[in-house]
Amino acid sequence: MSRESKKPNLIYIFADQLRYSSLGYAGDLRAQTPNIDALCAESTDLCRMVSGHPVCAPYRASLFTGKYTTSTGMVINEIRMNPNHHTFADVLNENGYETAYIGKWHMYASELGNHYDPKNSYIPKGRDRLGFNGYFAAYNFRHEYSVGTAYYHLDSPEKIYYDKYEPDAQTDMAIDQLERLARGDSPFALFLSIGTPHDPWEPDNVPEECLRRFAHTDFDYPPNYLPENDPHADQWARLSEEERKCLPEWMRVYYAMTANLDDNIGRLKEAVSRLGLEENSIIVFTSDHGELFGAHGRRAKNIFYEEAVRVPMLIRWPEHLEKNVRRDCVMNTVDIMPTLLSLMDLPVPLGAEGKDFSMAVKGEEVRDDGALMMCTGPTAAWGDGQEWRAFRTRRYKYAVYRSDQQEFLFDLENDPYERNNLAGDPEYRERMEDLKRRMYSRMEAVGDRFESNTYYREHWVEDRIIRHTAAI
Repeated sequence: MSRESKKPNLIYIFADQLRYSSLGYAGDLRAQTPNIDALCAESTDLCRMVSGHPVCAPYRASLFTGKYTTSTGMVINEIRMNPNHHTFADVLNENGYETAYIGKWHMYASELGNHYDPKNSYIPKGRDRLGFNGYFAAYNFRHEYSVGTAYYHLDSPEKIYYDKYEPDAQTDMAIDQLERLARGDSPFALFLSIGTPHDPWEPDNVPEECLRRFAHTDFDYPPNYLPENDPHADQWARLSEEERKCLPEWMRVYYAMTANLDDNIGRLKEAVSRLGLEENSIIVFTSDHGELFGAHGRRAKNIFYEEAVRVPMLIRWPEHLEKNVRRDCVMNTVDIMPTLLSLMDLPVPLGAEGKDFSMAVKGEEVRDDGALMMCTGPTAAWGDGQEWRAFRTRRYKYAVYRSDQQEFLFDLENDPYERNNLAGDPEYRERMEDLKRRMYSRMEAVGDRFESNTYYREHWVEDRIIRHTAAI
């Protein structure tokens, strides 16, 4: 089979906690991301991509199933995914692809804490890998990246420690796999899940050379910083007074981690070119969610504000997709699998709840249906009070909390930092009611009843393992 007639390869790279607004091509003058910026110039930029549930495990569950959290049951971190879905990797396997996965998994542990015990960090071969039956070098969850602390597993519980900074070592591993896969006759899909720039943002958690690049860069509180904690924030989103003092230096480390990530994107691009994989490989660069750094009185993610939900989404496929163009359709996490499978001329599982945006990626104008976003509980502990739903269009965003029915409406065009809640403004009542109606219509279509977090603990999850899901 000639290389020209082969199905396209897929190289899917996703960072952890990298927000759209902290990249050079998005306009951040502090960012040092020349390789990602160059990739953007060679790609179709889905500039309004959102994370439908901006938390690590829920995002990954939606990515690989094309389903909302209320159908996967991955309602918080540190619970174990039900493996009985027809997944992204299953479709790839069924169509002759070889799969490879490197990096953080975050869908297997069944304890809160105890991350380093192999019973939680090692994902055994079989259905718990959701169809990734090829090379699998992963760990469930941790965020230490330096030599001596960072490790992964292959096909046994034995920990294998990296001999260099984790993202650098993972990129080496990805390049090794590209070299191996390029020699084969089968099309392939390589997923690289890089843990940075997730906290802890301590100087010893990033290469010193990268941190030096920002020694003379000024970091300050964001324009929408609030000195009081958001009353809806869970324990992971609240800031102590001491932590608030650390925010500028945390940002310095965050940007240094992002610069290191950029270095590795450059190395991956060079390897793809050197191996002759450019023309027949789709390269995707994205992130699972963002970070607030004190915006709206919060840190971390798990909230509907742009700093948490808006993420990069670049798709590069020479001769097939336009380069250096922006598509402003609002694409959601659940839409990624249907869209990429359609671009690759592969079938989309019947159970997928996301939309196929492949024609929009190619330039066809689409009606602005908007994206349903959600939070189904605290980041990792069980508890009620944080649940919200939101609906984002190109210009507006509506959100509501379950606990007290507090509503929000933002005009993102005129208020990009979301400082002016228009929910009580009579001039916007009709707009808000339209967004609200569209949001609840979408929820009803996917069986989302806006349940409390503990509802899932009582009806879907046993010993932090998801036993039940919606129809699979």
